[in-house]
Amino acid sequence: MKHPAKKLLLIMVMVMGLSLLAGLAAGEVKLVKGQTIYVPVSTSYVRGDYSFELKASVFMRNTDPNQAIDIVKIDFYNTSGKLIEKYLPQPLKLNPAAATSIHVKNPLSGVEGTAPHFVIQWQAETKVVEPVIEGWVIGAAGNRSYSFTTQARIVQETAD
Repeated sequence: MKHPAKKLLLIMVMVMGLSLLAGLAAGEVKLVKGQTIYVPVSTSYVRGDYSFELKASVFMRNTDPNQAIDIVKIDFYNTSGKLIEKYLPQPLKLNPAAATSIHVKNPLSGVEGTAPHFVIQWQAETKVVEPVIEGWVIGAAGNRSYSFTTQARIVQETAD
């Protein structure tokens, strides 16, 4: 493939497939009423004198087939933990089996370092299957492209 965009698209499709397979392999179903999730992302790649900008996105999937969930907070922080932007002006209802995504607005002022992150909070009226939330990062420089996913980490949970 001569076009970097086609290579990037192919890599993204491969990463999506591997993410799906990894999720199916996990097999554990967990029922909860809400969570606060930490999602690491990167907006730049730096190695010595070499650096370039990356595009970061977070995908949220309501995996419960019967109940809606409400995303109540999506906040973006820089490497130092300083709040950069609140991405959600009001709660967002995510219907059963529905999905949504957010994309980091580039360039961002105030984002120093290579380890910014999101803190996402969701809740439900009754116990639901926990959603899948993951960060995706892609970028290209010259004839090379980069893509990877990040693992979200539960930092607080409401089980009852």
